[in-house]
Amino acid sequence: MFVTVLTIAELLYVLGLATWILLEKRSPVATLAWILALVALPYVGFVVFFLLGPRRVRRKRLRHKRARGAVAAETAGAKALAASAAAALTPRDPREAQLVTLGTRTGEPQVDLCEEVTILHDAASTFDAIERAVREAKHHVHIAYYILVPGRAGTRLRDALIERARAGVMVRVLVDHVGSAAITRAWLAPLLAAGAKFARFNEVTFARIRSRIDFRNHRKIVVVDGVVGFTGGINVTDDYLDAKAWRDTHVRLQGDAVRWLQLTFLEDWTYATSYSPRGEEYFPPPTGRGAHRVQIVASGPDRELEPIQKMYFAAIALANERVWVTTPYFVPDDAVLTALATAALRGVDVRVLVPKRGDSLVVTAAARSYYDALLACGVRVYEYEPTMIHAKTMVIDDLCCAVGTANMDNRSFRLNFEVTAILYGEEHARELAAHFKTDLRSAHEVKAAARKHVSPGWRLAEAGARVLSPLL
Repeated sequence: MFVTVLTIAELLYVLGLATWILLEKRSPVATLAWILALVALPYVGFVVFFLLGPRRVRRKRLRHKRARGAVAAETAGAKALAASAAAALTPRDPREAQLVTLGTRTGEPQVDLCEEVTILHDAASTFDAIERAVREAKHHVHIAYYILVPGRAGTRLRDALIERARAGVMVRVLVDHVGSAAITRAWLAPLLAAGAKFARFNEVTFARIRSRIDFRNHRKIVVVDGVVGFTGGINVTDDYLDAKAWRDTHVRLQGDAVRWLQLTFLEDWTYATSYSPRGEEYFPPPTGRGAHRVQIVASGPDRELEPIQKMYFAAIALANERVWVTTPYFVPDDAVLTALATAALRGVDVRVLVPKRGDSLVVTAAARSYYDALLACGVRVYEYEPTMIHAKTMVIDDLCCAVGTANMDNRSFRLNFEVTAILYGEEHARELAAHFKTDLRSAHEVKAAARKHVSPGWRLAEAGARVLSPLL
């Protein structure tokens, strides 16, 4: 009798949780996986689902949306932002109009102007440009990084920030708690003593154990005086200074479009600190000057429509001539994978450049599991050989190009907080395409014939890693 009661109780428990999961309306695969986990490990599964499941996603979304609302409501420059967005530029290509509209309908800003746009193709020039901008700051410097760690690169930036803070410039530094875990109190002390503000995004502590530790801020943002901004793939780490320095790409913006990087930073700062900086100095009045059209697109678990993923998918689908992608972590979802394959089948020149040896063996194996299907459709795949290629870029015809922080994987599309600059017009698309060709000189093309000789053991490893792809 007792066993029967327990069996009925467990059945009701599983049915109740299964109903709860079904009502979350997740993907069929994710829904089935959660239900099977609860059946196989009912109590452990419940704990994991409670800590990592959709309820935590909604709480994070709500908190970050409140931060976004606080910035919009409390920032004196909010009206200028809205006025500038209403006066959006007329696109020069109907496809650009579609991409801009897609961005705005997913909650992101319209295209805006920049007086200067400089694509930076290596860490040395990027670090120099950022340090120069910091030293010229007059009112504030805002910095957000996934990885900012002590070392030559980190200390060099810290010392530049200390000098500005001592001069009365407001310095705010936001780092991801996991990515920048190596920061010590001793290293940070001089910066704080100079008057700078420092915060960690989504801190992982015992008191906050129920927090989603996999929601990381992967953004790299620098904003100086609201008019000069930087974003891209380059973190502040000595990986870029060694003999085999990583290959990466960043972009420097100057002009009205920087306000949208500023807004993204302040959303994250408010989320992390519950404080919204106020003052027109953070959002200078738009000048309307500049010939460069830029759209800043952010994404994260707080954005239900996954703006970056949709922008990438749409851009690939709109391509007529070329889609050239560089990404260090290539674990595409079904939609983007289909878009790449379909574009190639339409006759578009689709090329994907990834590192031959990434910094994660599992990710490398998972990426290679997609090669065969892509090659069969005519996609050309290249593996960069000299070192780790960490750039996150995409070129679409002469229409536009993207430089940002988002990898082509599920984590960047759905779990991480990311930001990407979409640069419209042939000038930047051609520049990035030319550098893509330069990178191909240091890469070898993966051929379908060579893939036939991959050992059964490695193919099994690829298949196993692919199962983990939603988490990578």
